[in-house]
Amino acid sequence: MPDLKNLPDAEQQIVALAEQLRPVFEKAPDTVLIGVFTGGVWIAERLSQLLPGHPPVGSVDISFYRDDFSERGLRPNVQPTTVPVDIVGKPVILVDDVLYTGRTTRAALNELFDYGRPGSVQLAVLADRGERQLPIAADFCVWPVSLPSDASLVLVRTPVDDSEGKLTWSLDDA
Repeated sequence: MPDLKNLPDAEQQIVALAEQLRPVFEKAPDTVLIGVFTGGVWIAERLSQLLPGHPPVGSVDISFYRDDFSERGLRPNVQPTTVPVDIVGKPVILVDDVLYTGRTTRAALNELFDYGRPGSVQLAVLADRGERQLPIAADFCVWPVSLPSDASLVLVRTPVDDSEGKLTWSLDDA
């Protein structure tokens, strides 16, 4: 388990992730960034500022695609999915903050394909917790981390409503 007082700097991790992604955007400048609400959207927005050509950024809210929807119900802060350009045949980088069981990624792919069939989809995350329940893997990741199953790794933006707010990690016990 990581030291709760010394979690990595999320802002530096985003810069490192941008460096991993740079060759993709140099080779295929029409690549689109699609972030998963909320942390993935924040990361995608930052990545767009750091990548060549400032690629377009979209967002997906997986609320209606969750496989536990009947048990958990609808979150009170459902956001609209926005896909700023036609993604049919284009490469897409799906961006999320944490990859864990793979269920969020599966739901995001279902939502994304409602907007057309991309040429390809790759997954970029800041943190990969492992312990997958589905056959999903990150193509780009800067922090493989092992945590107890009752711990929750959360990306926080301070202040939350400021797009320039600082991104930091928080580790909560469930």
